[in-house]
Amino acid sequence: MSSSRRNQLKSLLLQIGEAMLEEEAREAEQEKDQYMEESCPPLSIPNCMQELQELCRKVHKQIDLVDDERYDMEMKMKKSNKEIDDLKLMVRDLGGKFKKPALKKVRMSADAMLAALLGSKHKVSMDLRANLKQVKKEVKEEEVKTGNWRKNIEDKAGMDGRKKMFETEA
Repeated sequence: MSSSRRNQLKSLLLQIGEAMLEEEAREAEQEKDQYMEESCPPLSIPNCMQELQELCRKVHKQIDLVDDERYDMEMKMKKSNKEIDDLKLMVRDLGGKFKKPALKKVRMSADAMLAALLGSKHKVSMDLRANLKQVKKEVKEEEVKTGNWRKNIEDKAGMDGRKKMFETEA
């Protein structure tokens, strides 16, 4: 197929599509006008007060009916959306490619968790630190040589002192 023939067919398809869109818009406008004529008759403002009050009551009743319909439609839509979500979840489960949602970290003590799970039945305290063994550190008592510090230094000074240091280490 030549490029000129292809361009001609493409422009013809675009013209047909444009005409169809215009026709759909006209039909939608006609349906809207027809609905408005059926639902909302032309407004005639009454001359006396009683007729005006009666008109207000009639309009309020119509508003109530429309609100009831709107509420019913919203509930149907929510219900159908919930069913759609459930079905999507089932399809995902059947497909085997289910992604687990990321869980939020909850900082809760063991006591608070048991209280939340068991409610008023929870009376035992789960203080984990209280159950640990108490270990006492033993203090090693080394005999500290207390004495004349000058004498100790003098003993270590000189050749005799150094000789004593090597003898005690070896």
